Amino acid sequence: MKARIRRIFEKLSPEADALVLLNSASPHIDSSFFYVFDVPSGLFEGCAAVARADGSLTVLTSPLEEESAQQAARRDRDVSVEVIRGREEREKRLSELVDAKSRIALNFHELTHEDFLSVSSAFPQADWRDASTAVRKCRMVKDAAEIERLRRAAEIGSRVAREIPSLLRPGITELELAGEMEYRMARAGASGRSFETIVGFGPHGAEPHFSPQSYGLVPGQSIVCDFGALAQRYVSDITRSYHFGPTDSEMKRVHEKVAEAQKAALDQVRPGVPAKEVHLAAARVIDASPWKGLFNHGVGHSIGLAVHDGFALNPRVEEPLEVGMAITVEPGIYIAGKGGVRIEDDILVTPAGYEFLTTAPREYLEVSA
Repeated sequence: MKARIRRIFEKLSPEADALVLLNSASPHIDSSFFYVFDVPSGLFEGCAAVARADGSLTVLTSPLEEESAQQAARRDRDVSVEVIRGREEREKRLSELVDAKSRIALNFHELTHEDFLSVSSAFPQADWRDASTAVRKCRMVKDAAEIERLRRAAEIGSRVAREIPSLLRPGITELELAGEMEYRMARAGASGRSFETIVGFGPHGAEPHFSPQSYGLVPGQSIVCDFGALAQRYVSDITRSYHFGPTDSEMKRVHEKVAEAQKAALDQVRPGVPAKEVHLAAARVIDASPWKGLFNHGVGHSIGLAVHDGFALNPRVEEPLEVGMAITVEPGIYIAGKGGVRIEDDILVTPAGYEFLTTAPREYLEVSA
């Protein structure tokens, strides 16, 4: 935790005397709170963290998470924990921990307006600094502990992806399949799902962010399953596409073209390459095919404590890849009224290129009805 905090202060521009991270009520919880305070469980609503340039950290926790917070603090002598009860007590204690005229950095990207007004009243003379860019840049490059958790989350997602074909049967609904996938992630050790599980049968697969419904599977349909597991707050994000029953020659060719596009994108992954080049490599493959124009999203995004944790890989992002970044690569083709195919993997950028974190088979798979 100390090393992470120091990295944030090194990247802060302009400089600050303290970094204050504030949590509101769920879902408005700043995941950067858990970047500087590595506590494996607890919601920490209404809590705060005060970080300093020397790497020390003071956590103001509610009584609900006191035990979890104290256990985490006992593992790190640079962390102290205090119990507060309510917003007023939180702001009073913050004003005692940080000089009233300090240069105070806040993570504006994940700060609610209500919390900003509240902390502003506690520090009417403060010089506010935006820590969002520094925090984002630090979180994008993972340390060894983060990579281990990402790897575990990816292992769980890969295991479930391998099991999905055995779950397919005529009449199973999208909601039933999504529920079974989430149950199996939990059995494999996930502490939760990374995001709302996406399952789309047939024409529903043409909508990339489709929410599963009570729609039963029919032989001859293609299937898109996009899901992820949590492992000690770190996420995975994997998509696999299948075909159920009689062969659909077009959808098979679509799957093969998406796999080709993913390979082209992966071939671009190495340190120093602008993120947009990964997207453009996949787009060139699809735009040269009969399905030109049917790839309608960026080819990926960074992952970590959040599913979209830092930046996107789209045609406008010049940011270069760095060793230690964890990203998804997920081209897709979506045919309205018929179906879609997306293949998504989590990878780690390495000095030589990349390493797959997700390992489930990617090739076209036709499941007998």
